[in-house]
Amino acid sequence: MTEALSIRFATREDVPIIFSFIKALADYEKLSHEVVASESDIDHSLFGAPQGQPEVILARLNGKDVGFALFFHNYSTFLGRKGIYLEDLFVLPEYRGKGVGKNLLSRLAAIAVERDCGRLEWSVLDWNTPSIEFYKSLHAEAMDEWTVYRLTGDALKNLSQL
Repeated sequence: MTEALSIRFATREDVPIIFSFIKALADYEKLSHEVVASESDIDHSLFGAPQGQPEVILARLNGKDVGFALFFHNYSTFLGRKGIYLEDLFVLPEYRGKGVGKNLLSRLAAIAVERDCGRLEWSVLDWNTPSIEFYKSLHAEAMDEWTVYRLTGDALKNLSQL
């Protein structure tokens, strides 16, 4: 039996599956407690917001949605070109090792090339060895000299009021 894999852009009708993937990813990353978004929030941010919203591609294997990639454009002043930032990549555990993640990343790289982007980048949790090894196998480079900083909640509000 040959397995048929396809990658397509998500539509508004896909919000429930996208949200289920987000929750499954949060479970995998041991961050379920941080998911405060609802299906309505996902629907609005992906399909109800003005231009510039995040985008999603879905992987389907033998008629079943098995993974997704959520991404948006960023910009490099050094390159003078936009890029793509991959916020989330997730494949259901039982479908890993079948080329789904690689095909999602390949399609995302093709989108970056089609849109004349200068880079494709993402973050990975430092404990996530399987993902790190997968990314290294694709010749992705770790940006070890960079540290991510974040403001949320009260710290974000306090800074906004200075």
